[in-house]
Amino acid sequence: METSIAKEQSAAEKDIYLPQPATLTRVEPMTGLDYFYEVTMDSGKDLGHMPGQFVEVSVTGVGEAPISISSSPTRKGVFEMVIRRVGNVTQALHKKKAGDKVGIRGPFGTTFPVDTNLKGKNIIFIGGGIGMVPLRSAIQYVLDKRKDYGKVVILSGTRTPQDRLFTAEMAEWGKMENVVLLETADQPAPDWKGHVGVITTLFPMVKLGGGPWAAVVCGPPIMYKFVIRELRHLQVPNQNIFISLERRMKCGVGKCGHCQINGLYVCQDGPVFRYKDLFDLQEAI
Repeated sequence: METSIAKEQSAAEKDIYLPQPATLTRVEPMTGLDYFYEVTMDSGKDLGHMPGQFVEVSVTGVGEAPISISSSPTRKGVFEMVIRRVGNVTQALHKKKAGDKVGIRGPFGTTFPVDTNLKGKNIIFIGGGIGMVPLRSAIQYVLDKRKDYGKVVILSGTRTPQDRLFTAEMAEWGKMENVVLLETADQPAPDWKGHVGVITTLFPMVKLGGGPWAAVVCGPPIMYKFVIRELRHLQVPNQNIFISLERRMKCGVGKCGHCQINGLYVCQDGPVFRYKDLFDLQEAI
């Protein structure tokens, strides 16, 4: 006979596999490949996420994909995502419009430690390309609870000026007191008046001053080793560097093995890791 504890465990396990219905309340194109989505859970409850986590988004008859949450839990009632068209599920999502339904599982994964390790510190956020999507959730959280943190530096890099995300919002960030925003594009464009070069070319413009400082990094994997080298020059300690390794994920619950890096599962042990914990882990960076 199944015990009550076993029944509770079985029900909890079923919950993580069962998508919950949600409604797309706003859908807008951002770039040629990226769409913005505002989502409301049909239950009327908040998603219950923290910055850095992700959800599994499902389209009936097509499948599901892991998608980063791009908004802070301080923004109640809805949550936001930016989805790049890279496969069948994301292509189906790009055909959706406001009012359409999707399935949501999650939130899953570890978080940017905004209420623990980052609290009380100066923070440098470094986002490369689509990496600004999950990074935005932490930036919003810090700026919404501004008195709990010190100075904020935001570095954003994209391949071209046309690939920039959240342009109006980032302009507002740059106007805030004790916030420094620096942007760059790898490739120039006729109407681009900003900095040109990879994201590490912004570091000579950064003067951190008195600490303690922490760093939050998200972007293409090739970016990390070069960014970390620059953070060492700025004397940000390894234990204060937090990296999101959002790649290879599929199921979100450690069952499929797609995201395994040696003994770690990115979907459960991550996607956010402290750099000192990855230092000796082959293939992590």
